[in-house]
Amino acid sequence: MSRRVLISGASISGPMTAYWLARRGFDVTVIERSDSLRLGGQNIDLTDAARDIVRMMGIEDKIKAQHTGEKGLQFVDSDGKAAASFPTDKKGSLTREIEILRGDLVEIIVNANPDSVDYRFGETIEEMTETGNQVDVRFASGKTDSFDLVIAADGMNSSTRKMIVNEPDQEKYLGCWSSYFTIPRLERDNDWWRWYTSPTGVIAFLRPDNQGTMRASVNFLSDESDPPHMSLEDKKDRLRARLDGAGWEADRIADALTDVEDIFLGPLHQIKASRWSNGRMVLAGDAAHCPTPYTGMGTTLAVIGAYVLANELAEHDDHTKAFQAYEDRFRAFAEASQKLPPGVPDLAYANSKLKVKLINSGAAIGASGPVQSLISLFTGSGKDKNDFTLPDYAEPADKAAADQRAA
Repeated sequence: MSRRVLISGASISGPMTAYWLARRGFDVTVIERSDSLRLGGQNIDLTDAARDIVRMMGIEDKIKAQHTGEKGLQFVDSDGKAAASFPTDKKGSLTREIEILRGDLVEIIVNANPDSVDYRFGETIEEMTETGNQVDVRFASGKTDSFDLVIAADGMNSSTRKMIVNEPDQEKYLGCWSSYFTIPRLERDNDWWRWYTSPTGVIAFLRPDNQGTMRASVNFLSDESDPPHMSLEDKKDRLRARLDGAGWEADRIADALTDVEDIFLGPLHQIKASRWSNGRMVLAGDAAHCPTPYTGMGTTLAVIGAYVLANELAEHDDHTKAFQAYEDRFRAFAEASQKLPPGVPDLAYANSKLKVKLINSGAAIGASGPVQSLISLFTGSGKDKNDFTLPDYAEPADKAAADQRAA
């Protein structure tokens, strides 16, 4: 059985896969493009069977202790008045029981990894060649090494994916850009996720965190699906241009950009690869099946997919059978999680005050008591039910005991 594994990417999927592989006896190396763990990022949540997985890992309480304090979702008008409110316990709320900053979750997962996992920062894969029973890797640093298996877990914009599954039309552009960055918290801020729709075609978010700051997001429609490289100042200039005249907190957000040092800004794609593996190389997380933030399922898919992939590799002596079992068990759920409501994201954006009013009025209707009761008739009273049933994998000690009993 192949045992030495290289994982590209140290966000959610990579460290989670490393954890389960190391727990099942694999020798794991994780490389990351950045010089250290990227601990910034937006508010994310865990739903479905991902909650069971972190509970099995013994990190659920640590994750809950890092809750952002977000009370729920509010649609606000240009004066900051709430047009509709969806508290955490309300149908239609996008705030979950487990709500945490991306960087906090990364740190918790990495700290849960055993010391045997080797993390190498400031490194990327330059070239891979499968030769017999191994994959020869040349890194951007010029170093070379060989591994039994390689896992690409380097996100939506994975540079490794094209080396593994180089197919046309894997990236489905959604026609919009998104951004995430951190700005100072002001006295007028609160603990709600505030969603503002501007008649200028911009959607802006402000969300609380547990660090005394606010997580901002600016989103807009664009025909530009593959922009050239942008410097930090380029990103700030583009955001300021979109925020100009948008209303609500747009000027405050634009002014705060002066001191921002880390911005994610770019087009949103869903990744729809027809296959996830090639020989001894395989895709995981957003590199395989990015659903985009519009689904709210990216982190959940990363956690569940990592668990399934790692344990299937441990259950099979043949990596090709393990990769096939990984797809057989998980692909249908991943693809279902990518589905967007008709017209999304276009319907969420407005180019007139009338459409803004229609959007906020629709949200108000959805938040009303009668509609909430009607939704409950069809969805039941349970929250965040599991749609994915976790396979029952034996731990190494349990499996050895089962083999002994069978003998």
